[in-house]
Amino acid sequence: MWTEWAMGRYGGSAGHGTTPALFSMLSNSSISRYLGIFGLWIPLVVVTYYIYIESWTLGYSLHFLLGSSPKLAAGADTAKEYVAPFSTFLGEYTGAGGDIFHPSSMAITAFAVTLVLNFLILFRGISKGIEIFAKIALPLLFIMALILFFRVLTLDTDNGSAAEGLNFLWNPDFKALINPGVWVAAAGQIFFTLSLGFGAIITYASYIKPTEDITLGGLTSASINGATEIAIPAAVVFFGVAGAVSIAHSGAFNLGFISLPAIFASMPAGQYFGFLWFFLLFFAGLTSSVALMQPVITFFQDEYGLSHSKSVLITIGIVVVSVVMVIFVNQTVDEWDFWAGTIGIVLFGFIEVIMFMWVFGGENAWRELNRNELIKLPRLFYYILRYVTPVFLFIIMIWWGIELLPEELEKTSWTIWLSRAYLVMLFIMFAVLVKFSGKRKGGMKDGN
Repeated sequence: MWTEWAMGRYGGSAGHGTTPALFSMLSNSSISRYLGIFGLWIPLVVVTYYIYIESWTLGYSLHFLLGSSPKLAAGADTAKEYVAPFSTFLGEYTGAGGDIFHPSSMAITAFAVTLVLNFLILFRGISKGIEIFAKIALPLLFIMALILFFRVLTLDTDNGSAAEGLNFLWNPDFKALINPGVWVAAAGQIFFTLSLGFGAIITYASYIKPTEDITLGGLTSASINGATEIAIPAAVVFFGVAGAVSIAHSGAFNLGFISLPAIFASMPAGQYFGFLWFFLLFFAGLTSSVALMQPVITFFQDEYGLSHSKSVLITIGIVVVSVVMVIFVNQTVDEWDFWAGTIGIVLFGFIEVIMFMWVFGGENAWRELNRNELIKLPRLFYYILRYVTPVFLFIIMIWWGIELLPEELEKTSWTIWLSRAYLVMLFIMFAVLVKFSGKRKGGMKDGN
C-alpha cells in the first residue's frame, strides 16, 4: 500500500498517472514501460468480470425486496439440502449449464443498470463523480455493515452461535501452511481486497498534491479494510463448521450467493436483511469497479491527450465488448480471475516492489515514501520492502509454478482456451497502445 501510494504521488508530480509511464520514469530501459502494461491489463480484465458479478448483488437485492427470492426447502436436515433451492436459483439467474450460458432477464437488466451507473459516475470525473459518490457511499456502507454485524452477533441456532463462527474465523489451521495454493490464494485475496497490484491506487495517488501525506493514509486504509467479516460467522451459525467449510469448498460464489441467501430466508425479517446485505455489496462493488476502470481512462488522457469523456467512452466500450465472454461463455470468470485476479496481481506487486526499491533505488524510494509524512516509518520497513517483500512474493510464485501450474494448464476445453486467447489479445492490444503512446507533450518517455 505504501509503495503504490509513493509511486503514484511521484508519477503525478510529472503528469503521469499510469504504470507504463511511471515505470519509464523509474528506469531508462525501454522494457520497463512494457512491464507497466500489467497495470492496465489487470484492472481491465478484473473489472470486466467484476462488474457483472457486482450486478448480481443488485439483482439479488431486488429479488429480496420484491419477495421473489427462493424459499427454504421443506424437511431439509443437512447443509447441502438446506441450500439446494438457492443453488438452483443462482444457476437459473446466471443461466449456467453447458458451454454457453443463458442468463435470466433480471441478470441482464441488473447488469445494464450497473453499467450505466458506473458510466455516469466515471463520466463526471474524479472530483465531481468518484469523490462525491465515495463521500455518500462509504458512510452508508459502514452504517449498513454495523446493522448487519450486530444482527449476526445475535444469531443462535442448534448448529452453532456467532461466537463459534468468530472462533472458527480467527483460529488458524497451521497445517494448511504447507499447501502452496493457500499462500497464493491468501496473497491474491489480500491484494484484491486492498486493490493492490492493479495499478488503481497508483493512478489515484497521481492526483494528490506532492506535499500530501501517504504514510498515515495508507496505514489507515489497510487497517480498516481488514477489520470486518460477516459472512463466515453467519454461515457457521446456521450450518456448523463442517457445513460452512463444505459450502465454501463447493464453489467460489457459494458462500455469498447461496449460503447467505439461505440464512436470510430463515431469519425473521430476512427479506429486508437480505435486501440490505446485497444492496450493501452493490455499493461496495460500485466503489471498486469505478476505481478499476480509472487506470485505463487516465492512460488515454495522459498518454494520448484524449478528453476525459472520450477516454471514459473508449474504456466502457472495451468493457462492454469483453463482458460478452463473461456473461455467455462458461469458464471465463474462473480463468480470468485466476490469471489476472489472483496470479496477475501478485506478480505485478512483485514487479512494483522491484521497480521501486531496486531499479529506482532503495534510498530514493525511502525518501519519497517518507516525504511530508504525518507518521515516521521505522527504518525496519525499509528492509522489509527492499528484501523481505520481494523474496516472499518470489518464493510464493515459484512454489505455485512448481506445485499448481501444471494442473492448471492441464485444463482443456474450447471455452477455456477461448478465454485465455482473449486475455492474450487484450495484452497485445495494450502493448500496441503503449508502443505508440507518449508522443504528445507530457507523454511517456521513449526510454532511450
